[in-house]
Amino acid sequence: MGNKKALIIRHVPYEGVAGYREPIEAAGYHVDRIDVTDPEFSQIDLRGHDLLIMMGGPMGIYEQDRYPWIACQMRRLALRLDANLPTLGVCFGAQMIAAALGARVYAGPVKEVGFHPVQVHDHALDSPLRHLIDVPILHWHGDTFTLPEGVELLASSHVYDHQAFRRGKNLLAVQFHAEMGLDERFNAWIEEWPGSVIEAGGDEASLRQAHDELGPGAVAAGQAMIAEWLTQLDYPNS
Repeated sequence: MGNKKALIIRHVPYEGVAGYREPIEAAGYHVDRIDVTDPEFSQIDLRGHDLLIMMGGPMGIYEQDRYPWIACQMRRLALRLDANLPTLGVCFGAQMIAAALGARVYAGPVKEVGFHPVQVHDHALDSPLRHLIDVPILHWHGDTFTLPEGVELLASSHVYDHQAFRRGKNLLAVQFHAEMGLDERFNAWIEEWPGSVIEAGGDEASLRQAHDELGPGAVAAGQAMIAEWLTQLDYPNS
């Protein structure tokens, strides 16, 4: 397992892999990272790594005129998904997966920002998401998506129904941020989007307090989820 390679795609510098790095490295992956602003990004074959992790970002799938790399990334992502290679999408990364599978991604009616649990569906209680049951985890998004064909919905929240889905063993998409809770970049999120906190009905002081109190438990649950998911991957031709 030690010679397997993972690629993390960052859409903005302050949305990195955070707490998920530990279980990925513990599973024996050499981790590479690239930012979409890197001149080499447009040339990378997204099928070239054993594991692909796409993180979050403040942009929307529908803003391709403003972010030309989105369409470029989506084309190469579709090739990877066609090959059923292990892929994880977080927040914007999950929305990209949904869109690449034919779903509609759109701005939802409300912002979902703050710490609260997801409801893991009965049929998913044996999935890696079982580690998140009753654990408040961080949510920070305003976009949502229709459920793509051929996937299994794993979790919902009281704000948005489509919080996590999988396709077989190799594709996992999560709308929430169970990687965040111990990462100082959380401060950058609050500074970058203070309006989102207020729009979601919260305030900065309460959110910081929730982060301090609930962050460690959230990250531990997220790490357990990822660690279990990695043990279940089914590599083509392996």
